[in-house]
Amino acid sequence: MRIVYMGTPEFAVPALEALIDLKKESTSNYDLVGVVTQPDRIKGRGKKLLPPPVKEMVLSYNEAYPDNQIPILQPDRIKENQDFFDRLNELNPDIIVVAAYGRILPKSILELPKYGCINIHASLLPRWRGAAPMQHAILSGDEVTGVTIMQMAEGLDTGDMISKKETSLTYEVEGKEYKMYYPTLSDRLSKMGAEILIETLDDISKGGIVLEKQDEGLATYATMIKKEDGRVRFDIMTADEIERMIRAYEPWPGAFCYLGEEMVKLKAGEVLYSDDNKEPGTVLMADDSGIYIKAKDSIFKLTELQLPGKNWMDAGSYLRGHKLEIGSVFR
Repeated sequence: MRIVYMGTPEFAVPALEALIDLKKESTSNYDLVGVVTQPDRIKGRGKKLLPPPVKEMVLSYNEAYPDNQIPILQPDRIKENQDFFDRLNELNPDIIVVAAYGRILPKSILELPKYGCINIHASLLPRWRGAAPMQHAILSGDEVTGVTIMQMAEGLDTGDMISKKETSLTYEVEGKEYKMYYPTLSDRLSKMGAEILIETLDDISKGGIVLEKQDEGLATYATMIKKEDGRVRFDIMTADEIERMIRAYEPWPGAFCYLGEEMVKLKAGEVLYSDDNKEPGTVLMADDSGIYIKAKDSIFKLTELQLPGKNWMDAGSYLRGHKLEIGSVFR
């Protein structure tokens, strides 16, 4: 089976790595014949032109295996791009595997391979179709999420489902349970996606898949995250909502608010319940354990924070270096 892989960020690397491992096996029935990824972008404070993580993985493989190179395609656009389509057609893929590529595939590409295009989507479809399923799962307080591999169609994540794998949004360390931040969840789901991809490809090659249509009545949509979405509003948000926002928006755009004129990023905290009727955003108490801030109907105990241009710090470290009066208001 000739495979073209389309992906861009770190989330797409484990599945690519699994396909590369198959390519290295002389007895494998799978051959990764090309990789499509986004163009290099200028990133970081140094404003350097950097390749996406998927390209870095392929470059590393090509350097180690110069006699069995994997072509890398980085089109600026894929719609109405005849040159890109011709190059893709020359690769003659039996199937195209997509994971967080970052572009909507036109009908001409969806219909190109023998087995069509399949997508590794980071949710249990039809819940959280769209651009940011993992962040929205955390924001909504979902107890479980997972990975779905679907046959791609022209709609937004509307294709028939092929396989799924479920996981909780918690993890355990030394017997204690913790709630996941976005980077931890992304790492877990990316590895799960790689695992079920290989199983799914085996099923497809053997003609053993059963397609399941999505229930449109259960569909929810995970809209693209914008920088302003990270603004914490103590006056209209509960402590639960703030805590989930912190975990969902790490590392970008971050959950932030203002103390006076200074922006403060909220990095960790706890939810406390109280009948206190103080103005939302008011600092009720502050000590080494945390800064207790009144939220809409509860108290948010801020335990870790970050100031512009500084490293994150715990509440105690912040209080030793900054004067914070009881009654101050975070807004």
